[in-house]
Amino acid sequence: MTAADGSIHPLWVRATHWLNAVAVVVLVASGWRIYDAAPFFGFAIPAQFTLGGWLAGAIQWHFAAMWLLAANGLAYVLLNLATGRAARRFLPLSPRAFVADLASALRGRLSHADPGRYNAVQRAAYLFVVLDTVLLVLSGLVLWKSVQFPLLREWIGGYEAARRVHFVAMAALVGFVAVHLAMVALVPQTLRTMVLGR
Repeated sequence: MTAADGSIHPLWVRATHWLNAVAVVVLVASGWRIYDAAPFFGFAIPAQFTLGGWLAGAIQWHFAAMWLLAANGLAYVLLNLATGRAARRFLPLSPRAFVADLASALRGRLSHADPGRYNAVQRAAYLFVVLDTVLLVLSGLVLWKSVQFPLLREWIGGYEAARRVHFVAMAALVGFVAVHLAMVALVPQTLRTMVLGR
């Protein structure tokens, strides 16, 4: 569905999208550097994929991007709700529609003729990334201010559990980004609409 001015994505959607993209790249790269300082899985992230140079530098980058993601993400969610775009673009979503569209996508038969309309797989993916980001923020609060958020810390399962939840939620976000970029490569008109609006 297009806006009154004929755009598929209004300016505020495009602006928040690209600001979120910058924040996520910085958060992931600096988060990997922080993880490498005290890894809890049996691997480390290669240094060339990390940001910050050392733990303190990575934490500074991480906090700066955290505030950008939190403020910009909140603006994105509130504007989607206030304008009714959330209901138009992301709902309805049913398991039957998701399975049907996923099956079509896997067979290469899912239509992308109308970039202004999200299919059920896109709707589920975008709703997932919003919920995943909320989980990242909540687990991140426990890691940042564990003493100040005791109920949240206990709800997640403790500080060490929060580290793992944060890492897994980040990995899920990276997976989403990888699939998102692959889909943009397959349907390049989606990049044009996110840059120009139409």
